Amino acid sequence: MKGAELIGWASSFVLLITIMSQTYTQWKTKAVAGVSRWLFVGQLTASTGYTVYSYLLHNWVFLTSNIVLLLTAIVGEWLYVSNRRRTAAA
Repeated sequence: MKGAELIGWASSFVLLITIMSQTYTQWKTKAVAGVSRWLFVGQLTASTGYTVYSYLLHNWVFLTSNIVLLLTAIVGEWLYVSNRRRTAAA
């Protein structure tokens, strides 16, 4: 593995852990306070674009990272909507 590729994988790992931690916290607490719906909408949009871009460039580091970020954005948005409905119904 080349040095540049190692930096890419390490950076992707840090980003994925950060976003996944936010999603996990949101799932565990079932809270919507302080969570912007636009975070996940923006992440979903950007990750979709970056996934296509990474595929077209055959950049496997960013393709893998953006596919996982895309899935995390989908889960985060679903949790946001579910938690918001639960809060509104209470």
